[in-house]
Amino acid sequence: MPVLVITGTGTEIGKTVTTAAVAAAALAAGRSVAVLKAAQTGVGPDERGDAHEVARLAGPVTAGELARFPEPLAPGTAARRAGMAPVHPHEVAERAAKLATEHDLVLVEGAGGLLVRFDAAGGTLADAAKLLGAPVLVVAQAGLGTLNVTELTARELRRRGLEPAGVVIGSWPAAPDLATRCNVADLPEVAAAPLLGALPAGAGALPPTEFRTAAPTWLSPRLDGTWDAEAFRVREAP
Repeated sequence: MPVLVITGTGTEIGKTVTTAAVAAAALAAGRSVAVLKAAQTGVGPDERGDAHEVARLAGPVTAGELARFPEPLAPGTAARRAGMAPVHPHEVAERAAKLATEHDLVLVEGAGGLLVRFDAAGGTLADAAKLLGAPVLVVAQAGLGTLNVTELTARELRRRGLEPAGVVIGSWPAAPDLATRCNVADLPEVAAAPLLGALPAGAGALPPTEFRTAAPTWLSPRLDGTWDAEAFRVREAP
């Protein structure tokens, strides 16, 4: 899996922190890692973007982004409003493919959900994943409403001939309610893909040294971790 595309079922669900956890686990396993943010929005020229946040939490990764736009909007809209050139899927694929020749693992983090538009032609992260032939990891919410959007995302991936690598819960609450506990069993069913981890709420606020030590315990062996989905399901959703 030299390239793994990471998308989410929406915004503010823990996609960047999940990317950092996957990077940290891979680094701990002795792999070299590059992180590519396809399009960074809502960040000024001198501010730290998501790729730099991944590097801060995970450790020595090669971090980069193709473009950044000042307003916190969909990349295509943000580019148009700023009078800037948009990012195109083929540019994402070309940069990721080059990084893959130099690293054991390349993580391509999208902006928002799978079908958020990059350009006026309607290019999306899904198109970039298709060009790369890369599997797509879906970061999902834990609670009520997540089943519908997770299933829609997984169905769209398969409709496009893409492989859902699995689902990771981006923020697992300290006191999960009934719907959240039931979703542990239901998410892999609706996605028809394995549940590959669950990050505790607030993981991104941990000191980097603690984050790097803990990250493998939040992810399954498929993501270089030690997390046991079955044990987690039995404990949290009896």
